[in-house]
Amino acid sequence: MLVVETIAKVRRLFFRDRKGIKEISRDLNLSRNTVRKIIRSDQTEHLYTRTTQPFPQLGTFLSRLDDLLTENFERDKRQRVTVRHIYEILVSEGYSGGYDSVQRYAMKWRRDHGFQNSKVFIPLSFKPGEAYQFDWSYEDVILGGVVQKVKVAHFRLCHSRKFFVVAYPRESMEMLFDAHNRAFKFFGGTCNRGIYDNMATAVKRVLRGKEREFNKRFLQMCSHYLVEPVACTPAAGWEKGQVERQVSDIRKTFFRPRPCFADFDELNEWLVDRCRALAAKRKHPEDKNRTIDEVFVEEQASLVPINTPFSGYSEHECRVSSTSLVRYDRNHYSVACHAAGKGVTIRATATTITVFYEGEVVADHQRRFGRDKTIYNPWHYLDALQRKPGALRNGAPFQDWQLPRSLRLIQKRMMQHLGGDRSFVEILCAANRYGLDAADAACRKALSQGTTQSEVILNLIAREKEPAVPATISTPKKLVLHEEPTADCARYDRLRKGGESCSATN
Repeated sequence: MLVVETIAKVRRLFFRDRKGIKEISRDLNLSRNTVRKIIRSDQTEHLYTRTTQPFPQLGTFLSRLDDLLTENFERDKRQRVTVRHIYEILVSEGYSGGYDSVQRYAMKWRRDHGFQNSKVFIPLSFKPGEAYQFDWSYEDVILGGVVQKVKVAHFRLCHSRKFFVVAYPRESMEMLFDAHNRAFKFFGGTCNRGIYDNMATAVKRVLRGKEREFNKRFLQMCSHYLVEPVACTPAAGWEKGQVERQVSDIRKTFFRPRPCFADFDELNEWLVDRCRALAAKRKHPEDKNRTIDEVFVEEQASLVPINTPFSGYSEHECRVSSTSLVRYDRNHYSVACHAAGKGVTIRATATTITVFYEGEVVADHQRRFGRDKTIYNPWHYLDALQRKPGALRNGAPFQDWQLPRSLRLIQKRMMQHLGGDRSFVEILCAANRYGLDAADAACRKALSQGTTQSEVILNLIAREKEPAVPATISTPKKLVLHEEPTADCARYDRLRKGGESCSATN
């Protein structure tokens, strides 16, 4: 096949330098017929197109290959196999040719049967404050020296392309709510519509067309922020193409190489700073003369203002165990022991676990992640300690109890004597009633006096909390006596004898 450079040389020698065909053929070592073909065709490139493609090796396997291809494309998309798999089936049946022949025939077969129609996408345009797009991604980071796979929530305003990302250990509903609270606070408002995929935390059931049955709590969040949720067509990621491209871009920009931080708080602070810095210097994809931040300043006036964040929690019903523990997200949390064996409601947010029993808060913990961890609050077991004070020595909730130093010294000295555990439990009950600071002050005062008697400490705590007696008592003017009464013992004798009426005056 003639290359473009050879054709260019022939054309220049003939049309510009006026050389003959014989001379050109001799100088370029080409046949005269080739030179004539180049000159007469008036084309700068000669391409060879094969009109027919022989498949000598396939031979009698062509009909079998047709059947396999037809059967494959009649299956559901998720069940279809690759051409390599079809090739291996033919080999097992005696085919001795190469894979390339099968691949070329499969491409021709798909083209002839209309399976290679290219998809056409229409560019979208959004007004300021009209819509935002949301998506999750999975990224690798190093937290506390351990490589972890985290879930990253992505937000993108469709008009200005302003973006926000935040990382979580889970992709649960309470994380979704917390991500929206953070994002809308970052943007200073929200849009009229939110575009999502059909994630389980938002969409309960996919109906016909664009109809969706949304999760109740997700709808409550959208109602709180005055957002109309819109779910994409299943497996149609191009309907939120901006945030889909953002996922790929943020992965390359923020998470390669793996960032290293102490915990999620430090990671998310870094992500916010990177979002601000990148938006300040990156050009808007449509308005090349302005940055994303400059366009966002204009869009911000069109955002729906927010007053208060949404109470982003999820509720779950469960029963408290006999050890006064509830299980949530593969970890155990202690609750007040009077709720043991009862049904309670767990209210979980991205950072806290709160347990309710008959409308009363019986536990409030910082949420922990991981597996098979038990989070104790020793004060939850105080009622049980009054009945079983001996558990203070080896009870699991009390092993790492962070009490003030004075209380620990009192406990150490009391436990050396018989019945000391019960006495110390009485001090703990007083501390729970009057406050740990009052108990600490009383214990320090008792130690300074050289005593560890529980009666003395309890007395000091009670005296610390008694209302102070005023130095002077002021008497209202109406109650002040203008004439001081005089003592008269003989009057009592006269009353006994009936010589003076009860109504007598002084």
